[in-house]
Amino acid sequence: MQSSIPTVSPLRQRMIEDMRMRKLAPKTQSAYIRAVCKFTKFLGHSPATATDEDLRRFQLHLVDEGTSPITLNATIVGLNFLFEVTLGHPEVMAKMQSVRVPQKLPVVLNKEEVTRLLACVSHIKHQTALSLAYATGLRVSEVVSLKVTDIDSQRMTLRVEQGKGRKDRYAMLSPVLLERLRVWWRVARAQGKMLDGGWLFPGLDPVNALTPRQLNRAIHDAAALAKIDKRVSMHTLRHSFATHLLEQKVDIRVIQVLLGHYRLDTTAHYVQVATDVLREVISPLDALTAPSSQPTHTS
Repeated sequence: MQSSIPTVSPLRQRMIEDMRMRKLAPKTQSAYIRAVCKFTKFLGHSPATATDEDLRRFQLHLVDEGTSPITLNATIVGLNFLFEVTLGHPEVMAKMQSVRVPQKLPVVLNKEEVTRLLACVSHIKHQTALSLAYATGLRVSEVVSLKVTDIDSQRMTLRVEQGKGRKDRYAMLSPVLLERLRVWWRVARAQGKMLDGGWLFPGLDPVNALTPRQLNRAIHDAAALAKIDKRVSMHTLRHSFATHLLEQKVDIRVIQVLLGHYRLDTTAHYVQVATDVLREVISPLDALTAPSSQPTHTS
């Protein structure tokens, strides 16, 4: 009886090994493999013999299909790894061009909306996790990765291990957040859900952490109950955190560190949505005081 287990081609196996050698994140490896599979399906044969014209035709195909700029650029990055690293033919990528991603302003909740949103979260675990996301600006993946031992109540910090970009950093721990975490800890311990040194927000099985999908579902439900018409996600709380700090006159370089941004210009995008900051700017029209600036009336 023949085995039905699919075999991995030598080229794919070598690419997987090349990615493992460089210790690429599992999600990155999956994205690169997905890009190569998509190209292979388009070609109808192994990409090992592909030409620069094949790749050019493939990009036109993706554009005609309506592929988003972000997905298109991610596909190009994955194919670039295949041809530059695994196959050693970077010149084949010469006719593929990354595209500009439209810059959109982030969705931000005002403080009253944040208050309503958190009040509409029914489960204390979810409410505490959402409160933490807003109070610290952590990404949802960083929130669910926290452990009880990451809380330092003496230094009033949260340790974020291996956040985006595989970087460790510290997040702020406010007195109000600390108290909410203590309340949640007591409730979870009483329920037998909080293990010693375990996840700060455990799943149904405390051995496993809560998932980002579960938190996103919780915030969508809360936004609907709070009658918030904006498109809300867990990342909205991160955007709101940064914007509200900026409106409180916190130095933008401090906000950059708290968010874990590598580049300051990434953090600077929040200036465009910090309405309190914009309102303080005096328009040059308002600064005109000369009588000649007023319209004259003629009879």
